[in-house]
Amino acid sequence: MEERTKKASIGSVQIGGGLPVLVQSMCNIPLSETDSVINQIGQLHDRGARLVRFSVRNMNEAGYIRKVVNSSEIPVCADIHFDYKLAIAAIEAGVAKIRLNPGNIKSEDGVRRVVEAAKSNGTAIRIGVNGGSVNRTGFSGSEERILVDHAFEHLRILENNSFYNTVISIKSSDVLSTLKANRLLAKECDYPIHIGLTEAGYGNNALIKSSVTIGALLLDGIGDTVRVSMTGDPLQEIDAAYEILKAVNRLDYGINIISCPTCGRTDRLIDLEALARDIDKAVNARYLKVIRDQKKIINIAVMGCEVNGPGEASEADIGVAGCGRGQLALFLRGKIIKKVNQDRVVDQILEYAGKIVAGIGLPAE
Repeated sequence: MEERTKKASIGSVQIGGGLPVLVQSMCNIPLSETDSVINQIGQLHDRGARLVRFSVRNMNEAGYIRKVVNSSEIPVCADIHFDYKLAIAAIEAGVAKIRLNPGNIKSEDGVRRVVEAAKSNGTAIRIGVNGGSVNRTGFSGSEERILVDHAFEHLRILENNSFYNTVISIKSSDVLSTLKANRLLAKECDYPIHIGLTEAGYGNNALIKSSVTIGALLLDGIGDTVRVSMTGDPLQEIDAAYEILKAVNRLDYGINIISCPTCGRTDRLIDLEALARDIDKAVNARYLKVIRDQKKIINIAVMGCEVNGPGEASEADIGVAGCGRGQLALFLRGKIIKKVNQDRVVDQILEYAGKIVAGIGLPAE
């Protein structure tokens, strides 16, 4: 990937500079419920998160940070607003990054002390501009111009204190505004950019809006970390982010399901939707971790008939195409192996996916 941005160091990982895009999420549990927060971070990590953020609302909550940091296998980031003492407490407790808007800290001395602490501890700072909380007084121009200028105002405060281990994000709940602002930001600075759509909603609504926004920016070469913000369980954010990365060819591993929309040619004895869903779930459950470790991509085609089916199935690593009477032809890397009944398809695909993962080749015909 093109090195559009400089690099930033976030604990044990680096972002920017052409490195792979990292997926992150945010805990939705108060820090005072420390064991639950630690458990949730572990779940997010297992799901594929490489950075996790949590809110720190007061000094009482700051007292729990060190335990969380020491229990996490991935870098954790603290979300802080207004109180520079909270930011310093989080830095000294070992967070890898703080999300902070320096302009919200009214004391110039407070900002300087935060920067000194961040420098001493190797802590990154993310300037996070959200469209819903921007004070537009003193700014003029288009919405995207105002958002970018707001980010630059905060950035100048850090640069004036000789701090450069910085990440920037500009998010809005509006797709077009977020796109325009991030494109403008990418033209005018070379700091790593965290992308996403804030307050995107829940369910399909959030998925569609976030996919349009994040996918478009990634295709433009913009984005070094990504979060799909969704109301509810943050685990779903990880799944969605990886699907977006996979769709725009920005992921070097994964299980890619290719399936047809079904039509009148599909054998009525084959429940293609259930079959595709069951294959996706089963192969991911068994092999996703090893595929991620090996940096492999496995394409699996699930097709309903003999028109487009053989072509798609033969081009995939593993494929099935309906061939009548409730049976499907099984393809392995371009070769027809045999015909199988629908109730045996998932087991057969799991078997041959295991052979591909193990690197033992295809079975003899």
